Amino acid sequence: MAKRLKITQIKSTIGGKPNQRDTVRSLGLKRIRDFVVKEDNLVVRGMVNTVAHLVKVEEID
Repeated sequence: MAKRLKITQIKSTIGGKPNQRDTVRSLGLKRIRDFVVKEDNLVVRGMVNTVAHLVKVEEID
């Protein structure tokens, strides 16, 4: 079974760069303390790396 990531937005995108705002939106996050569960793959890892200062990531089974 593939691992999954629980991604939680912990900071606002206000004042951030446009590509960071777009990345947070593409992950499916809309507001602070909102979370999504995504499959662990290179695409999602790259998106999380772009906005690592805005999100918290946990691995779940």
